[in-house]
Amino acid sequence: MNDRVNSNITTSRKILRPRRLALLGTAAALGVAALSIVPGTSPFGMNSFIAPAQATEAAVTPPGFADLVAKVKPAVISVRVKIDQDTDKSAMLQQNRMDSDEDTPFDQFSRQFGFRFPGGPNGIPRQRHQVITGEGSGFFISADGYAVTNNHVVDHTESVQVTTDDGTIYTAKVVGTDPKTDLALIKVDGKKDFPFVKFSDQKPRIGDWVVAVGNPFGLGGTVTAGIVSASGRDIGNGPYDDFIQIDAPINKGNSGGPAFDMNGNVIGVNTAIFSPSGGSVGIGFDIPASTAKLVVAQLKDKGAVTRGWLGVQVQPVTSEIADSLGLKQARGAIVDNPQDGSPAAKAGIEAGDVITAVNGNAVKDSRDLARTIATLAPGTSVKLEVFHKGESKTVTLTLGELPNERQAKADVGQVQPNAGTPRLGLSLAPAGEVQGAGQEGVVVTEVDPQGPAAQHGIQTGDVILNVGGKAVSNVGEVRSELAQAKASGKRSVLLQVRSADATRFVAVPLA
Repeated sequence: MNDRVNSNITTSRKILRPRRLALLGTAAALGVAALSIVPGTSPFGMNSFIAPAQATEAAVTPPGFADLVAKVKPAVISVRVKIDQDTDKSAMLQQNRMDSDEDTPFDQFSRQFGFRFPGGPNGIPRQRHQVITGEGSGFFISADGYAVTNNHVVDHTESVQVTTDDGTIYTAKVVGTDPKTDLALIKVDGKKDFPFVKFSDQKPRIGDWVVAVGNPFGLGGTVTAGIVSASGRDIGNGPYDDFIQIDAPINKGNSGGPAFDMNGNVIGVNTAIFSPSGGSVGIGFDIPASTAKLVVAQLKDKGAVTRGWLGVQVQPVTSEIADSLGLKQARGAIVDNPQDGSPAAKAGIEAGDVITAVNGNAVKDSRDLARTIATLAPGTSVKLEVFHKGESKTVTLTLGELPNERQAKADVGQVQPNAGTPRLGLSLAPAGEVQGAGQEGVVVTEVDPQGPAAQHGIQTGDVILNVGGKAVSNVGEVRSELAQAKASGKRSVLLQVRSADATRFVAVPLA
């Protein structure tokens, strides 16, 4: 008998990894230490910093989430879609929704959630005609059957079925979608007393409790809990990224489901996860309630979302760019290129201007500007604080409507700090002497891969249009502007560079 027990113990020990054993050993040691501590004293020989009243309070078991879940869970639905497409359209869906082996966890993130494709390589059948099904989550926001889910759950779908918490199945129609925020509004007809939930009016704090409810892996109403880990996350999905990060486990099928605060209000819509494995690792991303409310209201009213349009390409202001322009702080969004005929161009905003505030509210960076303008309706009059050629000025303009085929482009930029480098590492030639380069600026004919210009993203074939705000047309003018910038005490110089059909600003450090 003892031999069998010892044998089992030995086998168990072999299964445990050394790291696991180390952790268990640490826990055991802490347990022994805890038993040896005298109340009111510290194991290090000092008095305890925990007062008796505090110790008693800390020992109280926190309340569970059962009451909250009972209140909100009936409003959460499972969303099932069916897509009847031919092979060509299915290939398009594969590009839009399926993961590829080369993708990083954030690449094409919307394709990771709520969809399981049967058969064939990568889940796409080879038949000429096929039916694709997918599952996600959603929640009612009104008693008459309006519900919110993700755009990528219902995109391209021909039919939508929702299953309520009591197992009843309804047919739903898509009222409107907004790919830019990945939100969709659907409608279930036939009843006027659906249980529903409301969006929170308050921004959650980091560390607040959060409860996620949804349909992971098609299992039906499942509840998980955690905390708000961060806010304002940019995961590279688009210019309007402003996600809440939570650690409540969410998995495939949770897309479109709600995340609740302790009052039962929706703080966000579960949309994406960071997951090298495909399952939850405790890093999930929610569309904030403030964004969802604005989008859903427009979808309900018009079936689509219209956004204000400024008509500029912008990038963040780095410390090097700020120094080269004479700005005290590296804040705001520098204009790469105002689009012809845009509200910005008509108001006189030029390349190299820095937009520092909108209607009196400071602009943090280029994405902040994009999100701010997007929340304003077309036709809205706005006041922009602009840093123009060393001076601040106020520009008033009327926003246009963001065309469907365009998106406000907030370039993350390729500028990297590289202080103390005395040369650019470029060979240049007048643009007029290089076929296809046009007549303006100087063409980069060669780049030293170890030089500062290469490290700041400048490549062969790029055209430098101006240096330090002055237009250049030959190598001598470039050298003169570099020398003048250095003589004036600047640590970096700002170059306007054209690559293909786009322009950007690059701040290169000076020795």
